[in-house]
Amino acid sequence: MKIALAQINPTVGDFSGNTKKILEYASRAAALGVNLVVFPELAACGYPPADLLERDAFVVRAGQVVDEIACWTAEPGRPAVLCGTVMPANSHVGKRVRNAAVMLSAGKVIFTQQKMLLPFYDVFDEQRYFEPAEHQTLTCVAGEPLAITICEDAWNDKGFWPRQMYQIDPVDVLMKQWSEQPERLASRRRIILNISASPYWQGKQQVRERMLSALAVRHGAIVAMLNQVGGNDSLVFDGASLVLRPDGRVMARGAAFAEDLVVFDTEDGAEVVADAPVDEVEATWKALVLGTRDYVRKCGFTKALIGLSGGIDSALVAAIAVEALGAENVVGVGMPSEYSSLGSIDDARDLAKNLGIRFEMLPIHDVFAQYRKVLDTLFAGTPFGLAEENLQSRIRGALLMALSNKFGALVLTTGNKSEMSTGYCTLYGDMVGALAVIGDVMKTRVYALSRYVNRSGEVIPWATIEKPPSAELRPEQRDTDSLPPYEVLDPILEAYVERYMSAEQIAEEQGVDVTLVRSVIQLVERSEYKRQQAALVLKVTAKSFGMGRRFPIAVKVQV
Repeated sequence: MKIALAQINPTVGDFSGNTKKILEYASRAAALGVNLVVFPELAACGYPPADLLERDAFVVRAGQVVDEIACWTAEPGRPAVLCGTVMPANSHVGKRVRNAAVMLSAGKVIFTQQKMLLPFYDVFDEQRYFEPAEHQTLTCVAGEPLAITICEDAWNDKGFWPRQMYQIDPVDVLMKQWSEQPERLASRRRIILNISASPYWQGKQQVRERMLSALAVRHGAIVAMLNQVGGNDSLVFDGASLVLRPDGRVMARGAAFAEDLVVFDTEDGAEVVADAPVDEVEATWKALVLGTRDYVRKCGFTKALIGLSGGIDSALVAAIAVEALGAENVVGVGMPSEYSSLGSIDDARDLAKNLGIRFEMLPIHDVFAQYRKVLDTLFAGTPFGLAEENLQSRIRGALLMALSNKFGALVLTTGNKSEMSTGYCTLYGDMVGALAVIGDVMKTRVYALSRYVNRSGEVIPWATIEKPPSAELRPEQRDTDSLPPYEVLDPILEAYVERYMSAEQIAEEQGVDVTLVRSVIQLVERSEYKRQQAALVLKVTAKSFGMGRRFPIAVKVQV
């Protein structure tokens, strides 16, 4: 059987756009003579739809998309279509909707498989919305039996995971049914299809491939996993769909971070492997570019504003924005104060020139002086300190938002994960904006990504990369005045924020003073109120700030 995996980028709630894209890819697949074309989890409505699932009209419109696709299959000679969608639940008790895969052929729905395992961890909250399937059933297409699963349903293999998340394994259930089929079917090559909306994080592609390979070997089956691609809010879906032979070797691979149509034949087993997986720095870069592009465009905007300080964080965000939106749609704004070095101003200008973006200068000396004059009576007798430092940042934030309102461009914030972890950022200042592009990127990874940007020549000025990092809010300021060196800080933060290790465990693992670790943890805990007011963060690690990490603000944590 010839199968096409249509790795598409749907938009949540864009039913007409999603339908058009599905039918376009179905037509392309039909021209290649396939028997079946497959689309991702919830492709009809987009993933994740969140509380839109509570609206009856949303569910009804998804059903109309299915009807339109079914009509397309009615014409003789066209392939069957397997598509993810939301459907009303059958029962009058429990949840109101189902996460389902529908098989469409000859103008109608001929089979429905409902998702059984509903993840409720990290960024997932599917148990909030969906009714879980009570059973799983094999189906046939072109005389071939198929085991159809939806995303998480394939992620509970007892042979791969040291600890299973669920008591039941839907793949096991389907494979047992296969063995019970009449001889003419049971002897056929086993095929497991998995339609997914599996978000990216660093290392996810490798884990996914190892897991699916183990699944293929254990069941002696061809395993085809089709993954959604594109950015939806904070999540970035990497595509990178896979087809694996029964011996676990990769037979076909979809493009990473791009739409693709992957066609394979279950009989001849010929390799159609695309490009090999990229390394994690390049993958992170592509994820940030895709996430930025889709967030801006799916929100109805075309242009972005970035405050350019001459520092490495804003330089990297600007480079990502240019790759995502085009230089003509990015504006850099320099807002020097009396504490900004001439080198930083020159670096910001050079960056803008290298990127080919418009660059505007809005010095804030006079505005800052006027603010201080207004506050002089109340601030009398107090030393210059944090209030004055943050005031400069808030002036810059106000100017960027004024430009955003006037010209309809989204402000991209420039804070990294190291800063957001420790609170080394200013509410209503450098945290102002619509999207925290590198809010899930530790400072040390910012340097690695910046060097990647410069892989073919200087884009980010080397002076920006090589100079000591500084907020430049007071004379001779350095980040190390307030924080440990990033090569020491970042591993501590990764262990505490992403792996939930204790101070003692971190100190032992990394060979650092437990007192230092506790001081870092205290910074993290004291800054929760800031993070919960921050711009949306593009998720590129296993544990990012935002919907996947939920902690109270008013709490006393023992460290």
